[in-house]
Amino acid sequence: MQISVYNLMGEAKGTAELPEEIFNVVIKPEVVHEVFTAQEANARQSWADTKKRGEVSGGGKKPWPQKGTGRARHGSIRSPIWKGGGVAFGPLSERNYSTKINRKKKQLALKMVLTDKLQNNQLCVLEDFAASEVKTKTFVKFLKIAPLKSTSWLVLTPGKDANVLRMTNNIPKVKTELAKQVNVSALLQKQGLILSKAALAEIVALCIKPAV
Repeated sequence: MQISVYNLMGEAKGTAELPEEIFNVVIKPEVVHEVFTAQEANARQSWADTKKRGEVSGGGKKPWPQKGTGRARHGSIRSPIWKGGGVAFGPLSERNYSTKINRKKKQLALKMVLTDKLQNNQLCVLEDFAASEVKTKTFVKFLKIAPLKSTSWLVLTPGKDANVLRMTNNIPKVKTELAKQVNVSALLQKQGLILSKAALAEIVALCIKPAV
């Protein structure tokens, strides 16, 4: 499979080879959904935390005698039914949301998402990110003429590139990441995918990396 390669001026600069075993696979939404939810869960941090009745302060003494007052029996003001008392069955920061998913399934879902991007004209390959002016307006101008049907974009680079970050950091709905760190979750959060030929090579290597 061939795909056109462009520069930041929107000019065609040849073609690049796309392996069919990566960019032309059968898409199964249930597999992509499983991997996406797993990756989102693994990125989730447990911040919510409540105190149980044994952790709140006070309540060492019985509020009033068991009998004779005409009021209901209570043993401690730390009871969950008291205002300021402990919380019954509340969220705890020790909760672990992570889930395991094997590499083969992650690679398969990644191939499916890449295939979907290509089929829906949401994939653009650049020769490189070289520009005469390393400014935000340069990349904004490219997005207006880029052959993509997208309103948000994920930019993948083969390595940390200060020039690319300088051009993209201030553009809303544009996110820049390293190609070797990309996953299904990142790809699904943005519509368009823009990457250089070098980043494409890293994506291919990521998709065919043998499972261990």
